[in-house]
Amino acid sequence: MAAAPIIVWFRADLRLHDHAALSAAAATGAPVIPVYVHDEETPGHCTRGGASRWWLHESLKSLDADLRKLGSSLVLARGPALEVLGDLARETGAGAIFWSRGYEPWAVKLESNLHGALEGAGVRCRRFSGALLFEPEDIRTGSGDPYRQYTPFYKACLKEAEPGTTLKAPVALPRVPDGVESDKLESWGLKPFKPDWASSIAAAWTPGETGAQARLDWLVKEILQGYQASRDFPGIDGTSRLSPHLHFGEVSPHDVWNAVRYTTAAMGAKLETGAENFLRQLLWREFSHHLLFHRPGLVTSPLRPEYAKFPWRTDAENLEAWKQARTGYPIVDAGMRELYSTGWMHNRVRMVVASFLVKHLLISWQQGAEWFLDTLVDADLASNSVNWQWVAGCGADAAPYFRIFNPVLQGKKFDAKGVYVKSWIPELAKLPNNRIHEPWKATKAELEKARISLGESYPDRIVDLSEGRKRALAAYETIKG
Repeated sequence: MAAAPIIVWFRADLRLHDHAALSAAAATGAPVIPVYVHDEETPGHCTRGGASRWWLHESLKSLDADLRKLGSSLVLARGPALEVLGDLARETGAGAIFWSRGYEPWAVKLESNLHGALEGAGVRCRRFSGALLFEPEDIRTGSGDPYRQYTPFYKACLKEAEPGTTLKAPVALPRVPDGVESDKLESWGLKPFKPDWASSIAAAWTPGETGAQARLDWLVKEILQGYQASRDFPGIDGTSRLSPHLHFGEVSPHDVWNAVRYTTAAMGAKLETGAENFLRQLLWREFSHHLLFHRPGLVTSPLRPEYAKFPWRTDAENLEAWKQARTGYPIVDAGMRELYSTGWMHNRVRMVVASFLVKHLLISWQQGAEWFLDTLVDADLASNSVNWQWVAGCGADAAPYFRIFNPVLQGKKFDAKGVYVKSWIPELAKLPNNRIHEPWKATKAELEKARISLGESYPDRIVDLSEGRKRALAAYETIKG
C-alpha cells in the first residue's frame, strides 16, 4: 500500500538547503507535495509592497527551478491558507503537512487554526524551526521573562549551544502526484509590466537560493575582515546585503552563522572583530523577532506607553517630500532614492532618514514604518517595527529621544567625499566635497559652476535643522515625567 503524501508548505523559507520540514518529509520516502500559498485575504499575510512582490515572484521562480532539478516542482495556490491547505489535503489524501514556523502575530494564529482544523480531520501537523537561531520561548531572563534589552539578550544567546551542522538539500524528490493542479506564477501579477518600474531593482539583486549563497560567500571572503570598519560607510560595498535573502528564507540564519564561524576559525584573529560585529547584527534580527513574538502590539503601538501621547504632527506635504527625496538634505534624499531604485537602503542611512522624519519633521514613526514596508525588498515586520521604534526612542533598548541624528554631520562623517550622495543625486556631483552635504552654503560661483539652481534643479530645505531639533525636544518635554 502506497504511503500517503506529505504536503510541505513553503512560506518564508524559499530554499532547499537547511530546510528541516522538507528534509523530514523526504526522509519518510512518501510522496512529497511542495506548495506555496499566496494568501491575500489574511491580514498581514501577503507580501505587501511592489518591491517585495517583485522579489517573491523571482524567488518562487528560482525555487521551482531548483525543485525541478530534483524531479519535483512547486505547486502554487492562491487563497486563504487554511482553506487552500485543507482542500489540498483532502484532494490528495495527504497524511501530513510539514511547515516552517512563523513568528508574526497573524502567523501564530494561522498555525494554531491550521493545526486544530487538520489534526481534527486526521492530517498530522508538524511544525519545524528554521527562520531563527533560537526559539523565542527558549531565551528568557533569570526570572523567566522575555528580554526587553538587547545586550542581556545577546549575552544569553551566546551562552546557548552553537547551531549544529546545517542540513543538506535532498538529492532527489519524487514527482508531484498526478492530478495536483498549480497556478501559473505569472497569473498572480506580482511583477510590474507596463511600466516595468522594477528594472533597476532587478539590476541590483539576484533573488533565490543561488543568489543568497553567492552573497554569503561574498560576505565571508571579501567583507568580513573589514566589516567593523566598513559597515557604516554607504559609499562602499561593506555590508552583507543578506537581509532580503534572510527575509524570504533563501538562506537560513544557521547557515549564515556557521559560515561566519567556520571562516573565522580558519583565518583566526584576522576575522574575529569583523565576525563578532556581524554576528551582533544577526542577533539583533533575532532580538526583533523575540520582541514581536512576545509583544505583538509593537507593530503599531509604542513599547514605552508614555509615547502614546506624543504630539506628532500631521503634515502631508512634508511626508510626501520625504518619500519623494525632496527634503533638501542630500544624504536623506540619496537614501530615499536608493530605496526607490533598489528596494533597499544602507543601514546607516536608514537611521538618518528615520531620525529626520520622526524628529526634525515630527512625523510619527508608524508612518515611516508603513512606507518602508511598502518599498523595501527586505520588508521584515519584526525588524522594521523594532528599528523604527528604536530610532523614535519609544521601543525596547531604544536610543534616547534626544539623540537626534544631524544629516549634515552624518554625511560628513560617513560620506566625506560624497561618493554615496553623488551616486544617487548626480545633479550635485560637481559641487566641491566640502559643499556636497550643505549645498545651501555653496557660493553663487560654486552653484553656477556646478549648474545647480537651489529650489529648481535641487530642492530647498523643508526644515531648518536647528528649529526642527528645538521643536522635537519641546515635544518630548510634554510626555516626560
